[in-house]
Amino acid sequence: ELNGKKLGALRLRNHYGINISRVYRSGVQLLATPELILQLGDRLTVVGEKAAIQNVEKVLGNAVKSLKEPNLVVIFIGIVLGLALGAIPFSIPGVSTPVKLGLAGGPIIVGILLGTFGPRIHMITYTTRSANLMLRALGLSMYLACLGLDAGAHFFDTVFRPEGLLWIVLGAGLTIVPTVLVGFIAFKMMRIDFGTVSGMLCGSMANPMALNYVNDTIPGDNPSVAYATVYPLCMFLRVIIAQVLLMFLLN
Repeated sequence: ELNGKKLGALRLRNHYGINISRVYRSGVQLLATPELILQLGDRLTVVGEKAAIQNVEKVLGNAVKSLKEPNLVVIFIGIVLGLALGAIPFSIPGVSTPVKLGLAGGPIIVGILLGTFGPRIHMITYTTRSANLMLRALGLSMYLACLGLDAGAHFFDTVFRPEGLLWIVLGAGLTIVPTVLVGFIAFKMMRIDFGTVSGMLCGSMANPMALNYVNDTIPGDNPSVAYATVYPLCMFLRVIIAQVLLMFLLN
């Protein structure tokens, strides 16, 4: 019943004399603002008298055991809709051939839409922490396996040639130079904390392996939040710009 409602609409301070200080969702700690939309699986930090907190539990619920099962229906719907959306071609003004979001862009858009509008229409998008981590690890493993199979077939034949070495040097330069410049400007000039800068750079390169290293090295949720903020836009640009460049070069 509370899924999709705003925290301020419950008027917990007026009715029960308690305050919600923080909301813990999917491994990220959120500030409890009145405009925050509650979702199934949120863990709320309640401040107040013991008797009042016990009364609030009857309203908010404290069913930890019932949240041990992942909601597979939403996962299935999200994957199917994402793949379907990624296969739909759409036209860009000035480009003769339509482009597609592909297997990467489609699920990202559907995931953002489900996360934004799902709770508002009382759709349960809750997934257990273990299932979330398993899907991340599975996707990362498939990504690395497919990348290795695709790039490893003629790797040595390509590298040990002058053209191959030139491409490696150019690729290293295109990767390192912009990363160092953006990191220096963000950290030194704009005074953004190191964790946020690291997550932002990992998201801009769509590099989940680097994000895992950052999360193991830097405490807090700033790297993950920055990664999730930057990653969708950069993934769209990678998918769309690559197709647009190929069209211009081939034409």
